[in-house]
Amino acid sequence: MPGSQGRALFGIRRAAARIDAATPPQRDRAVDALRALAILGVVLGHWLVTALVADGGTLRAASPLGPMPWLAPVSWMFQTLAVFFMVGGHVATRSLASARARGGTYGAWLRTRLARLFVPVAAVLAVWTVAAVGLLLGGASFVTVHTVVKLALSPLWFLLVFAVLTTATPLLVRLNPLWPLAVVLHVDLVRFGLGGPSWLGWVNVVAGWLVPYTVGAAWTRGELERPRAGRLLLVGGAVGTALLVGWAGYPASMVGVPGAAVSNLNPPTPAAVTFGLAQCGLALLLRDRLRRAMRRPVAWAAVALVNLSAMTVFLWHQTAMMATTATGLFAGRLPGLHTVPDGLEWVAARLLWLPVFTLALGVCWVAFHAFERGGGRRARRERREPGGSHVVRVGHRGKTTGLRETRRV
Repeated sequence: MPGSQGRALFGIRRAAARIDAATPPQRDRAVDALRALAILGVVLGHWLVTALVADGGTLRAASPLGPMPWLAPVSWMFQTLAVFFMVGGHVATRSLASARARGGTYGAWLRTRLARLFVPVAAVLAVWTVAAVGLLLGGASFVTVHTVVKLALSPLWFLLVFAVLTTATPLLVRLNPLWPLAVVLHVDLVRFGLGGPSWLGWVNVVAGWLVPYTVGAAWTRGELERPRAGRLLLVGGAVGTALLVGWAGYPASMVGVPGAAVSNLNPPTPAAVTFGLAQCGLALLLRDRLRRAMRRPVAWAAVALVNLSAMTVFLWHQTAMMATTATGLFAGRLPGLHTVPDGLEWVAARLLWLPVFTLALGVCWVAFHAFERGGGRRARRERREPGGSHVVRVGHRGKTTGLRETRRV
């Protein structure tokens, strides 16, 4: 056994070394590391604060943040969408500039990027359409079907917003983040302070995520290279969030809590936006450390593999959790999986389920990652822009057998 473990470790190190050697030297590995951390933060956050409670023959959504509001700091750690949007804005603006420098058109650039977003979605919609019909025909309650389908498809809202911002990238290249931030503040002033219509808040779905997206554009312009910029965003965002939560009455949780009067994410509030700015500032301050860490071949290989599977992981992680929950029902109501999330016992039990969720996500990856690879076929025919994409596949016994793209989503 020790000999086989040693050979396995040697194989992993050799494969990691090949991935490291195949990476263009001009690639900013901190960008990929930040994206990987953001994706993993979203996944872990959903797995930790989303519960499906078995109530007779019905499954209902619940959250431990309701009965245990002191767990709100968990949402501060794992609500990392702002970092993802910042990286997305940085990559998109840099990629567009590179495409234009090569003589490419905006239309071709946009088609490539949207294909990477929406080709994998087809598989999710097809599977859950069949699953919903099957559940209803099998006698499942409408409440159960509505709950699981809503959770499974909830990641799609992000893709729609991201697609809108990607489409508008030429207009956002030089937009100052203070403008969309001002929109977010005015919208909430009208709807909460002046009794305006509640639907007005949905303006913030675009304006709120436009803030970190344009921070990413400012990064591309070279305006955020000095540590002072990161510190300003971190301190300013943290102080702004503290004032909005402590004085203006916004929730402390940075994710939605079932039954709460106000959600910081649905739609985004000024508190969520300022909190995102603080996260972006921290991410910018960590860039040099991440670059140094990514010089280690094994660490870089892990980050590269997460980026290769970014869309698959994002789109299927909720399905993995629900598949585990549904399968577990055959054994009865299991702690941390089907029970009410109202105590530390549930938290401890839920932590033990995380490896099972990961295994289920691995099964989803095997089944559906081909759709993510398919979304990049057009990009493989294009020239690789600096820092935008690189290709590597390590095959049997460490030999290079073909090409696989590490894509910027």
